[in-house]
Amino acid sequence: MVTIRLARGGANKRPYYRIVVADRRRALNGNCIERIGFYNPLATDKEEKLRVDMTRVQYWIGKGAKPTDRVAQLLKQVAPA
Repeated sequence: MVTIRLARGGANKRPYYRIVVADRRRALNGNCIERIGFYNPLATDKEEKLRVDMTRVQYWIGKGAKPTDRVAQLLKQVAPA
């Protein structure tokens, strides 16, 4: 099954997440099919906190990909914008 999930990056105590499309059986920070955005929870006012390519999200959901709970919450934040 293909999922849309977060892959952690960044340094200690400075997390940075990529929103990726990956096979569910792969490691969390392993090989991904496609990167479709990012989420920076510690972004300051001048930095961008969240960016998602919604056309690619709709494409992958149409193909049967399921977003994780956290990614679904982030997608709801982007949808009205």
